[in-house]
Amino acid sequence: MPYMYDKELAIEILTQISDAVNVALQRFEVVSDVSYFTDTPSGKEKLDSICMLLIAIGESIKNIDKISGKTLLIKYPHIDWKAAKGMRDIVAHHYFDIDAGEIYFVCENKLEELGVTIDKIRDDLK
Repeated sequence: MPYMYDKELAIEILTQISDAVNVALQRFEVVSDVSYFTDTPSGKEKLDSICMLLIAIGESIKNIDKISGKTLLIKYPHIDWKAAKGMRDIVAHHYFDIDAGEIYFVCENKLEELGVTIDKIRDDLK
């Protein structure tokens, strides 16, 4: 028997993740390279705001796993869900040791695919 969970709640959380990914990508548009994050006041603000969104995204991914009994995200194995959740922990618990290059890499190479996948999961649930 398949694991039963509140699909409406899952869709709501997925929508919040999608919105956060889109905002992070929008904020990242002006970031030309890692030094923008580290060497300019506006870049540091962008880094801070993107990190806050990464915390929210990671926490929400953990919540999706919790409410679905870890049965939903495993259907989309091309995303490294463990890394997405781990990014939340690193940013939240080791904030002063954050590697701006790693945040840049995630924004440049991972966020868009995450957003597309989150939207697909949401559509699949509807």
